[in-house]
Amino acid sequence: MTIRVLALLLLGVALAGCRPQTVQTTTGGVSATIQNKGSDTIVNLALAWAERYQTLEPDVRIAVTGGGSGTGIAALINGTVDLANASRRIKDEEIEAARANGFEPKEHIIARDAIAIVIHPDNPVDKLTLQQISDIYSGKITNWREVGGEDRPIVLLSRETNSGTHVYFLEEVVRLGQKDNKTLFSPDTLLLPSSEGIGAEVRQNPNAIGYDGLGYVTPDMKTVAVSRGAGQPYYPPTVETVNAGQYPIARDLYIYTAGEPQGQVKAYLEWILSPAAQEIVLELGFVPVITEGERP
Repeated sequence: MTIRVLALLLLGVALAGCRPQTVQTTTGGVSATIQNKGSDTIVNLALAWAERYQTLEPDVRIAVTGGGSGTGIAALINGTVDLANASRRIKDEEIEAARANGFEPKEHIIARDAIAIVIHPDNPVDKLTLQQISDIYSGKITNWREVGGEDRPIVLLSRETNSGTHVYFLEEVVRLGQKDNKTLFSPDTLLLPSSEGIGAEVRQNPNAIGYDGLGYVTPDMKTVAVSRGAGQPYYPPTVETVNAGQYPIARDLYIYTAGEPQGQVKAYLEWILSPAAQEIVLELGFVPVITEGERP
């Protein structure tokens, strides 16, 4: 009997390790633990949401970690998180991996973001076209004087490859959204592990150029107005220009779940899309989700 009980206990531990715990418990006064992992762009927003929600629902615990969009989606596929934050859409191969593990990923758009092109405040350049940004990051343009600046070498800063922001920037800016475009980042590009790292380098290096989510731009960084092409208007990265469809480097931000969310996870996602939670989106410099009917 003792051996059978021990075997059942070990089986229970093993099964519990396969999925994060999101079910009712009777210990510690906690009714649910929600595991949330992924995009570093979203992590500060996710932390703010979790902190506020836990004041409303004290029996719910929300554990938030970053690591990049790819890391979060991999954790969802492996069954170790409830919510995967992503600053890019899930890839076809990730969807297939999820299906192989028995579920269909469910996409939830939870905010929008502008990716700001950031430079040192002393840099006189104040506007660039998408083509110029692509040429800078692919290594075709290597000196600031080629785009109206001083005679200085351009220092390229980028997020690391597991970042959803890196993937989006490569596909939509470096490759200009062209599916058959195989342009790559210049091999001279410095890959940094965080949005904060890009900001820190831009602040201290007058030759640097980087890109960051709007929520990570601080007053001691200069943002560049961007145009879709020569002869077209330039727009700064702001909530207003994103909602008006004017700023050309804007994207949706996502949370992915393993199928339709249930229970406390469903309740939390519904709250994230509520006016109170979307007000936090605005406070942190992101763009609240609005319906097509509300879009200007």
